[in-house]
Amino acid sequence: MERRIFGTDGVRGEANAGAMTPETALRLAQAAAAHFRRGAHRHRVVIGKDTRLSGYMIESALQAGFTSAGMDVFLLGPVPTPAIGVLTRSLRADVGVMISASHNAFADNGIKLFGPDGYKLSDADEAAIEALMDGPPARAAPAAIGRARRVEGDAMRYVEVAKASFPRRLTLDGLKIVVDCANGAAYRTAPTVLWELGAEVIPLAVSPNGVNINEHCGSTHPAACQAAVVAHGADLGVALDGDADRVHVIDEHGAVIDGDQIMALIAERQLRADALKGGAVVATVMSNLGLERHLAGLGVGLIRTRVGDRYVVEAMRAQGCNVGGEQSGHVILSDFTTTGDGLIAALQVLAALKEAVAPASTVLRRFEALPQVLRSVRYAPGARPLDAGAVRDAIAAVERDLGAAGRVLIRPSGTEPVIRVMAEGPDREAVEAGVAAICEAVSGAAG
Repeated sequence: MERRIFGTDGVRGEANAGAMTPETALRLAQAAAAHFRRGAHRHRVVIGKDTRLSGYMIESALQAGFTSAGMDVFLLGPVPTPAIGVLTRSLRADVGVMISASHNAFADNGIKLFGPDGYKLSDADEAAIEALMDGPPARAAPAAIGRARRVEGDAMRYVEVAKASFPRRLTLDGLKIVVDCANGAAYRTAPTVLWELGAEVIPLAVSPNGVNINEHCGSTHPAACQAAVVAHGADLGVALDGDADRVHVIDEHGAVIDGDQIMALIAERQLRADALKGGAVVATVMSNLGLERHLAGLGVGLIRTRVGDRYVVEAMRAQGCNVGGEQSGHVILSDFTTTGDGLIAALQVLAALKEAVAPASTVLRRFEALPQVLRSVRYAPGARPLDAGAVRDAIAAVERDLGAAGRVLIRPSGTEPVIRVMAEGPDREAVEAGVAAICEAVSGAAG
């Protein structure tokens, strides 16, 4: 069944418009409640959010929908997305919800749903919930309407889970760490974890006001973190996104280290400890060819999936792997968590740094990445630029020019109306020229 409101990571869009209205959120909650009702026990849902102004509106609508369907609601307030996976299981909830548009600007918002096992929903589950939204809501009888309460302090359960992922034989004593929380969901938890493990912490973007989430900060805008690392002489920078499920790290010179290098480092560390499961790392089609070739040299496979961290998780579960992620900084370590977790990934990097007793610039560069260029082209509603003959011809021409040494990947985004154009190969000038030619063709057909 074709999904209408769900994208690659839940429901996402401009707040108070389209699929992100209170009315849609209420119906979504009622449908999700109906989908996950199992047995006669008292059902419950946990709801967390990031720091967007519209989070209050969406939270209230979801609360109304779930309680009207007879579910009790635990309101957690601002917590990282991975905390919802942890707390859904810990609190024995039937559904977990995270209200966040991740790395998007504050004007957008989103709804991510988790099943009782703490994992994001499959395509089939999302399609079933959409189908239920088309029918009449199953409202509870007056005596069976759910209760709601705001839960204080449950974010500290996640703090303990994060700390437990760091080796007990190590501390962060002696390390100066800049942590950029993107004025988002981890503005309290991330500095707390690093400080409690012994680091000298320099916090950035920890003053959310509802509209400054991801604004010139965080993993998608790392310049402030880079500058702070250099200015403070820090050992490492940790740049999270708005819901803290992705991370980029910054070495002592201010250079950004992406998710591919982080996965390579963690996989090598696991391999040495005979703890790498499944004989492979799972990544998406966006990961650099350099990562694939580096892992092959270690005797480790690379399993590629479509873009979206939940597809990475599905493949990890199917193949029995415990390391996976995306170049964008979603790193999934299934020994500790059920979804991308920027803080836990950063802690594994810090553990490697402590073990190596070497600077981050040495420890974190595990392979030479092929030149890769990624650009986005926005298109008008209803336009289908990838169907245009000029676009297909441009793609074919670039593929011929790059040959077997490179590759081209064109895809529509699952979270916003843009076409992602990516190419990589040994010659940067050729890659840049190829991407520019394809983008020009897409722009001409984009309406």
